[in-house]
Amino acid sequence: MNYGVIVAAGKSERMGPSVDKAFFSLGSKPVLAYSLLAYERCPDIDGVILVVRKDRLEGARSMVRMFGYAKVKRVIAGGTKRQGSVANGLDELGDDVDVVSVHDGARPCVTPELISETIRVAKRHGSGVAGVKITDTIKVVDAGVKVSKTLDRTKLWAVQTPQTFKLALLRQAVAFVNRKRIAVTDEASAVELIHKDVHLVPSAVSNIKITTPDDLPLAAAILKV
Repeated sequence: MNYGVIVAAGKSERMGPSVDKAFFSLGSKPVLAYSLLAYERCPDIDGVILVVRKDRLEGARSMVRMFGYAKVKRVIAGGTKRQGSVANGLDELGDDVDVVSVHDGARPCVTPELISETIRVAKRHGSGVAGVKITDTIKVVDAGVKVSKTLDRTKLWAVQTPQTFKLALLRQAVAFVNRKRIAVTDEASAVELIHKDVHLVPSAVSNIKITTPDDLPLAAAILKV
């Protein structure tokens, strides 16, 4: 089976240390509800584990019931950091799960088609990670505002979620970084650290992450809500 692990347990430092952006209103629903809807509608997803902050458990369960997300099998508490939340989600998966798709609940514009494509690539190669080629010129600044060098943008991608993997591979990678106490910002980084290939899946810039208040009207426009 193919499962999703949707992570919405973090706090937004850019919006304020106590802000839970996944539960902001976006149109008639919370931001998180749109990711859940995409996974609900994806024909390649058999079930979903939703990971939220401990103080959001009851609110998240009520939201799942309200909008009828039947594929959400469990709503659990996350860790203090993303990789701990992902590890908690993986712990809920049984031996009958072959592929797991990890998604950030703050990316409401994900589509069922993108989820399916990352699953297809992961089944073939072990990993399928959404990303877009960078089109801007990227400068490296060592200190202040003085540019030290320019990177070759033809080799650069901005990585998003879903990040989809064979479950055994991701479990191995997460166990490694946790054992070594290595902090990573995404699952692909953990897989890279155990020297396994990460395969990218072309996505779209519209698959935005809600990071600042300005992102909310942009997401509303994309979703037409």
